[in-house]
Formats: sequence, C-alpha cells, structure tokens
Amino acid sequence: MTRQFFLTHSPINATFTKNSSDFVVNEIPLYPFSGEGEHLVLHVRKKDLTTWDMLQYISEVTGCKVRDFGYAGLKDKDGMTTQYISLHKSFETKLATFSHEKIKILEKTYHNNKIRTGHLKGNRFFVRLKKVNPIDAKKLQDGLKKIKKEGFPNFFGYQRFGIDGDNYLKGKAILDGSRKERNPKMKEFFINAYQSHLFNDWLSKRIEMSRIIEDFELKDVMHLLELSKEDADALKKQPQFFKLFHGDVLHHYPAGKAFVCENMTEELPRFLERGITIAGWLVGGKNIRAEHKAGEIEQMMFKESEPFLDKINGSRRFAWSFLEEVEGVYKEEEAWFEMHFNLPKGSYATVIIEELIKNSL
Repeated sequence: MTRQFFLTHSPINATFTKNSSDFVVNEIPLYPFSGEGEHLVLHVRKKDLTTWDMLQYISEVTGCKVRDFGYAGLKDKDGMTTQYISLHKSFETKLATFSHEKIKILEKTYHNNKIRTGHLKGNRFFVRLKKVNPIDAKKLQDGLKKIKKEGFPNFFGYQRFGIDGDNYLKGKAILDGSRKERNPKMKEFFINAYQSHLFNDWLSKRIEMSRIIEDFELKDVMHLLELSKEDADALKKQPQFFKLFHGDVLHHYPAGKAFVCENMTEELPRFLERGITIAGWLVGGKNIRAEHKAGEIEQMMFKESEPFLDKINGSRRFAWSFLEEVEGVYKEEEAWFEMHFNLPKGSYATVIIEELIKNSL
C-alpha cells in the first residue's frame, strides 16, 4: 500500500543529506551508570562509521573480542552519533593511547552489569534541512507543532528494507520456501523486513481510514468503512486524528503490557493523555491479536501471512508514538530549517523527516 501521511500541507522540496554536519544522534541511556563495578562504560562519539566498524577498531586496540562488547543499540553509519558501550575493565589500560580520526571517547565510567541490547530510553536527534524557503519553513514549523501535540505514525524507516527496498520480498520467499538462506542472521533480517513491510501497510491503511473518518460526512464513513451509524458517529467524535477502534491492541506507554480495547469510553482518555497507545502487529504465532472491528482490519491486511505464522516469532510495535523536547528554528539567511527532538527506541528520525516534507527519502 502507498505510504500515507497524516499531515495535510503540500509536499516540501527541501534538501536533506545524512552527514555529520546535518544529522546528529545522541543516545539517551535507560538509567544512570553506578560508577562502580567490573564493566568499563565508554561514552563514544563516531563519525560516518557503523557501530560494528567502531567496535572492530576498539577491539583491535584493546584485544576485547567484538562479541564481548555491550551496547544498547546500533547507530546509523552516516552522520555523527554518540552511544554507550561496555567492556571488561581489565582492558582499560589498552585505551590510554587510543586515537582514531573518526572515533572519540568522550568520557569513561563503570557499571555492575554489561550494557544489553535495548537498554536505552531513546535517542536525541539534530536534523538540518537545506534550501528551505520561508513558505515551506512555515509549513515545517506548523507540522512539527502538530506532531509534538498529537504524535506521529511509527513507521519502519527505509533503512529496514535495503538499498533496493526489496528485502521484504526475500523474507517472504524464505518463508514460502522459494528462497534458501544459509546465514541465520541474514535469514532473520529478511524475515524481519517482511514483518516490517506488512506493519507499514497496515499502518498506512489505518491512517487512510482515520482520514476518511476525519474528513467525510457520517453517511460516507458508514458506507466506505462498513460501520454502523453508532460506531461511525463515535469514531467521528474522537478529537485526535489517529482513531482508536473497538478491539485494538493497546499497550501501556512508554512501557508495560499489551491488552485488547474492550471499552473505548474508558481507554480513549488514557490514549489522549499518552498513558497508552495503539500497538500494531509484527506477524507471528502465539501473539495477542486484535478483535472486533480492529481485528477485521488486521485480518484483511495480514491475510497473506497466515500460512507463515508458525514459522515466525510475532510481537507488537507502537503504531502511534510521541516526540519529546521538540525544537525547530528557521535560519532564513542560510535557508536552513534545524530541529531537535527525542524519539523512543526503535523509532526512525527519517520517518519524522518524511512526514514533515511529505516525500519519501
């Protein structure tokens, strides 16, 4: 399905280049480090390198094997990024003379445990768009305010799908038996891309349906979405753009458990207050499923994956998420629009950029 946007302004013809001047990512740790313990924690800044590249260089200097490093997440290759990594403190003396033109150790501390994947609160981003005229700058500023107020559709970014955008097809081929993949990590990677593709299609469908509810007359909503008058009227009365359906899988935000929405009257205020959010399906077996009208939509959008469910581990992902500490500044003389914002882990800054400029990167 074609990617849907929830902002309503016309597309913006700005220039975005993912380099160390225009794209900066700073990791936000999940908790403060204790300052003591057997694990050395390094706050590291890298430029135009993958996390794996960085770990390989530090491994060569210290002798610590790459697999023994701890890290919370993988950071973009393109741009300037900072993150925390850990290794046993017995390797600390080897770092005394460490020097690399694209890697800088900003600070050191200690902790009782190794850093584990997922142990981060999120990331703070700096993004600079260039060749922005004053009219488009106003659109960007208004769009950023709307996203700050309402949240954003938490699509998987283009990075998930490979240079040609077809990784999901490889994943589907692996599942249906028409493609063999011996490398277990690549097999998992391609299957994850397939799950992500289906999630993005479902999310686009839900945005399309929310737009219909928002913009069309009651009788048209009833007809187009096959809803009763009572259900269509209740949906139209929801004040937010992204509509909550009876039977949606909801999830406590930013952490907690998933559950099925049985009472919209009770759950809608919590959704509006960001205490819960809607969680889309990453297809797989033994996973909580949507019910009622939301279940019908889910069944329609994920029908092709039904034969593969016992081959995949399913989960849920926030479909609608929220920015924090949002700033946007237009520098008219340079024709730059600069923004800072915090994203929860697993969300893509490129998705925010695409939503703002209404174009695919």
